[in-house]
Amino acid sequence: MANGHHANGHHEGGHHAGMWVFPQASETTQDVVSKTFTMPKPVVYGLVVSGILLVLGIIGFVIQVGVSGFDDHGPWGYYAATFSLVFMITSTAPLAAVAFRITKSHWRRPVTRISELFGLLGVFNILMFIPLMMVLPPINNPNPGHHELEVRRTLWFEVPIGAPHWWDMLGIIGLALAALVIVWVSMTPDLAEARHTATGFRRALYRMLAGHWYGTKRQWNYQKAWLAMLGAFYFMLLIFMHFTISTDYAMSLIAGWKDSIFPVLYSLTGFQSSLGLILIILFILRRWGGYGTYIGISPFWSASKLILAFSLLWCYHMFSFGITYWYGRLEVEQNILQYLLFDSYGGMFAANFFFSFVAPFLTLLWNPVRRSDWGPALAGAFALIGAFVFNLRIFVASFNADHVYAHFLADVPAPAFPALWDVFIVLGGLGLVAFFYLLATRLIPMMCIWEIKEGTMYQKMDTLIRGRYLVLAKPE
Repeated sequence: MANGHHANGHHEGGHHAGMWVFPQASETTQDVVSKTFTMPKPVVYGLVVSGILLVLGIIGFVIQVGVSGFDDHGPWGYYAATFSLVFMITSTAPLAAVAFRITKSHWRRPVTRISELFGLLGVFNILMFIPLMMVLPPINNPNPGHHELEVRRTLWFEVPIGAPHWWDMLGIIGLALAALVIVWVSMTPDLAEARHTATGFRRALYRMLAGHWYGTKRQWNYQKAWLAMLGAFYFMLLIFMHFTISTDYAMSLIAGWKDSIFPVLYSLTGFQSSLGLILIILFILRRWGGYGTYIGISPFWSASKLILAFSLLWCYHMFSFGITYWYGRLEVEQNILQYLLFDSYGGMFAANFFFSFVAPFLTLLWNPVRRSDWGPALAGAFALIGAFVFNLRIFVASFNADHVYAHFLADVPAPAFPALWDVFIVLGGLGLVAFFYLLATRLIPMMCIWEIKEGTMYQKMDTLIRGRYLVLAKPE
């Protein structure tokens, strides 16, 4: 079966030249692997800058431990926001490969490996979560007063052994392991080919990871089945962990904040920002990375519709949260609105709303912008900034709301401003992601070679009457 799409060099049928690319399958492996083995100056500069930021983050963390310790959770608000941002993006990004592979989207092929590489950073989510386990207040009030609750309101009604700390940790470990296995299963065919030309450490690593792969039909069938099963499990666990992290480390720390919409808003922010970051990387690779042969306009054009949809959904759920509390008119609801939206963190909410909805919506509202490579990447940058502000606003506010065992938020707390070491911690979190992602790109090909080569067998240009069309075969 085939789908016909207009693909000539003019703006006919809503498309233009460059929408699709036609790589040479015979040259793909050597070209992509050779790019992986090189160390361009921009990559070196990126490693140096991100490495410096990472060192600053470690220094900031050590100072925070020395100044504040782990007894009080309030000073750790900026650390919690940094963890949430890193976790939100690195855990959600692999979902792009999982979801688009399940839906058999042809345009996904250049996107797959870019998103999967974020799964390698899951181990750092585990390490960064350990301090948060130590500072989270216990569910049982150690010193209950006359006007305090004996048990803090959380989602853990029966409080099973180890809740919430170890249950959250088990979920984060499960996500990290699932992501690593997905990356390994996906990249095995590429490493099996690359091991023949690799030398030194890379050759030993590739042989260890792909030594069992010979490309038999049975192995390809197993790979397909494993990717499907692991992808479904990863998606379910990811949504659950978004729910638990956003509830345990945000909502439950503000007395009286009960909201079924916020976890969905958290997940939407993760979907939007992680896809936005993937498009930024894709844009850089297409324009300056030498991967223009494999990256046409179609990935940007298709993903732009998702970014636009996530922006609209984000606005809808933000409105639903606000309007529910606005018309509720309870004192606690009004105080939470003033605290998170209008008073203490009103400026940050305005920036959050602009970058998460207004800017990407207005950018992608225009068809010519959606059908470019820079437009969706720009909207992705806006979404990424929005996610950054979102996490600072929510988690800094939650950790500094005080009186976690109170019946409800009786007054509106003042905003918490960062100390110098808090700034270092935030910069260190950004540097950590950039540093280790860049290192991963020097070991693992940034294009999923076997999917790129598979795609070349399913597409061709053909003529019908006077038009040139892309004929795209569906294998199943």
